[in-house]
Amino acid sequence: MIHPSAVIDPGARLAAGVDVGPFAVIGPGVEIGEGTRVGPHTVIRGPTRIGRDNRIFQFASVGEDPQDMKYGGEETRLEIGDRNQIRECATLHRGTVQDQGVTRVGDDNLFMAYTHVAHDCRIGNHVIMANAASLGGHVEIQDWAILGGFTIVHQFCRLGAHSFCAMGSALSKDVPPYVTVGGQPAAPHGINSEGLRRRGFSPAAIAAIKRAYRALYLAGLKLDEALERIGGLAAEVPEVAALAAFVAERGRGIVR
Repeated sequence: MIHPSAVIDPGARLAAGVDVGPFAVIGPGVEIGEGTRVGPHTVIRGPTRIGRDNRIFQFASVGEDPQDMKYGGEETRLEIGDRNQIRECATLHRGTVQDQGVTRVGDDNLFMAYTHVAHDCRIGNHVIMANAASLGGHVEIQDWAILGGFTIVHQFCRLGAHSFCAMGSALSKDVPPYVTVGGQPAAPHGINSEGLRRRGFSPAAIAAIKRAYRALYLAGLKLDEALERIGGLAAEVPEVAALAAFVAERGRGIVR
């Protein structure tokens, strides 16, 4: 299962059934779970923990030092869950001590070729980053979000669950759950209704989310006024409550 040309440090821990391709390099402090496949010429540096049944394709760079001028060689981490696909030439970096010291990736995500996950990012589950989508440091991507190809996200931004970013979007503000954005700078373009239908949201829940979107973006209300109106829906519809809670956190401010 391990090609003889692969270079694996004695300090790395590989579970049973891990497949390592030709000329891959796995450094000390790396842990890889059962069933994960590491492609040719992949480089994995530690401390990095990778779960079960992931597939890492050729020339990916996983667990490298953060691209942060403040980084001074401190021991920081990258943690990756299960069943992720990390495609060709993708880069995922460890955290920094200026944050929590860890970059976290959940389960069942797809990082297409040339995507970049910077230091201290937090990626949920079922996220798709299409080719060359890139995250600045400290970005949070919630479950089921989709980033189109060549999307770029400014550091400290948040992308809510089930949001959708069109190809080539440039984001410097937060994207609330369920919202579709596009452009440079990115602007809202309705909700991700097709994605919600595919994931089993009821017609009633989708209709309530649409009403909340209209209050937030189309009614000419100030943000606090929109939140007050959305609050009535949120009391009845849990899906709207998630939207209201996200917007209330403020962060970098939402695209609007």
